[in-house]
Amino acid sequence: MTADAAAIVTGHSRGIGAAIAEHLLGRDVAVMGVARGENADLGKRFGPRLAQVRLDLGDAGTVARWLSDDAFLRFFDGRANALLVNNAGVLQPIGPLETQTPADVARAVTVNVAAALMFSAAFVGATARTGERRILHISSGAASSAYAGWSVYCATKAALDHHSRAVALDRTPALRICSIAPGVVDTEMQAEIRASSDKRFPDRERFVAMKREGQLLDAFERGRAIVDFLLSRNFGVKPVVDLRAE
Repeated sequence: MTADAAAIVTGHSRGIGAAIAEHLLGRDVAVMGVARGENADLGKRFGPRLAQVRLDLGDAGTVARWLSDDAFLRFFDGRANALLVNNAGVLQPIGPLETQTPADVARAVTVNVAAALMFSAAFVGATARTGERRILHISSGAASSAYAGWSVYCATKAALDHHSRAVALDRTPALRICSIAPGVVDTEMQAEIRASSDKRFPDRERFVAMKREGQLLDAFERGRAIVDFLLSRNFGVKPVVDLRAE
């Protein structure tokens, strides 16, 4: 599913999002990356095939205004196939409830959930005349396994999984959706986990050990596996998938 396809990838400036965008571009899929900052490396290498939009996904009002703009609609106009990758996410706040500020909770829920659901709704509206449409949520094992100190992160990732399940039941024509857990990937988020304290995140040492023992997955290779799955016939057969089991 690469013929005349276009994809929006949120959080494309680094980590898994950057790897996903790179592998899509490498397969001749036009990409619009949406993040607070640009990806200078991908911009230099792929030129006009990569459109980049600076957008604060933690500001719901700004996201809503941009999604109603003609630029979003025009990107998919005339395309045979359309893809949306909701990758952007934040880990903070880490810690029990008494350490969380309402502002940090609000930002995490907006970036991790509200923006993804808003993009999904706008995407379906903007691609009504395209061929096949696919929505990919980047979830986490934390969606199904609770961790002390990660109440907000766990809850937001679980929300993406359940959104995928419910949307699949809608049976929207020509739409496939899947929320996938990619595994534990060596990204800046993992560095953020290791830099937290045992008091705020009691399982911190487990992730420190994974890094020390070389057990973290490479972001570039994980991006390749995600794109392989996104473009495969199996995508959307199940609404929630652990990529390590595929």
